Amino acid sequence: MKKCFFSLLFLCGTAATWSQSDSLPKPAWSLDGYVEVYYNYSFNQPENHELPKFLYSFNRHNEVSLNFGMIRATYDQDRVRGKLALMVGTYVQSNLIAEPDGLQHIYEANVGLKLSQSRDLWLDAGVFSSHIGFESAIGADVWTMTRSIAAENSPYFSTGIKLSYKSPNQKWFLSGLVLNGWQRMQRIAGNQTLAFGHQLTYQPSDGVLINSSSYIGSDAPDSLRQMRYFHDWYTELKISPKVRLIAGFDIGAQQVHKGSSSYDLWYSPSLIGKYQFNAQWSLGLRGEYYSDKKQLIISGDAEGGFQTWGYSTNLDYRFSEAVLWRIEFRNFNDKRANFVRNAQAVHSEAFIGSSLSIKF
Repeated sequence: MKKCFFSLLFLCGTAATWSQSDSLPKPAWSLDGYVEVYYNYSFNQPENHELPKFLYSFNRHNEVSLNFGMIRATYDQDRVRGKLALMVGTYVQSNLIAEPDGLQHIYEANVGLKLSQSRDLWLDAGVFSSHIGFESAIGADVWTMTRSIAAENSPYFSTGIKLSYKSPNQKWFLSGLVLNGWQRMQRIAGNQTLAFGHQLTYQPSDGVLINSSSYIGSDAPDSLRQMRYFHDWYTELKISPKVRLIAGFDIGAQQVHKGSSSYDLWYSPSLIGKYQFNAQWSLGLRGEYYSDKKQLIISGDAEGGFQTWGYSTNLDYRFSEAVLWRIEFRNFNDKRANFVRNAQAVHSEAFIGSSLSIKF
């Protein structure tokens, strides 16, 4: 009888604990992280172990490398939010080489204030993930192992002030930004020109998402000021429970010289598909093209600039919600000899790679 009595007390106490925990507010502080290691083998066998210079992530050949490791603290309570995330890896070495040593390992560092009690209206300031594109440094959130040429050559992060609003039905998101520059934490010397951007996202259903993002600014000293205008568009479609597609198109224009009414252009269309075999296995396919004849963003070694086609296929296996393994084959082709093999200029580059990532 005594055992039954104490068992009943234990069950009642457990039920009370569950009931109390259900009603508790979510913790203000949270901690998460991400680690992704990889190995690539290029058939062009670069002696310096570097893949083509327009790649800023997963860009080492024939060595096991850390692409991206990150730990992040997040605060979210009532009308205040903030993030501080630090990072390491070859992604950091390539993407933040222009930043001072004290800033190179910052992935996110921002604080936000909710401006309305009844509306989802926020003002955020600091360093945050870019408002441009459908890819990020966190590979497990992307359908392919490596990033597209368009993603590699547009901002991964932004620094400045952002005013954002999400509609009550959660279908519309709109933000306006004042920025330090084109993927810059610290302004370049002699540049006093503010940069601006916007993001508009419409998601009428779980199966459709449409995004428009822009950048306006100069990435040169004011004495040479060449205004840059850039727009990123993409749409994500869920064709069926197993099939999803992303179609994107980036286009940019930059003044030929300060005060000029003439502009040089670059653009990049891309198409990515994902097929989910089951909970563990999935397949990704990508086709892309990048045209930068005037070498505004990508410097080509051959006359006529950079005009490259690319495709890739990747097979993913998810061990759990946290752990993801991938293998990918990727190829680039250009009519101009913009690649190097055995110290000779060639028209193509192909490599195979594998990655293993964990979220925690």
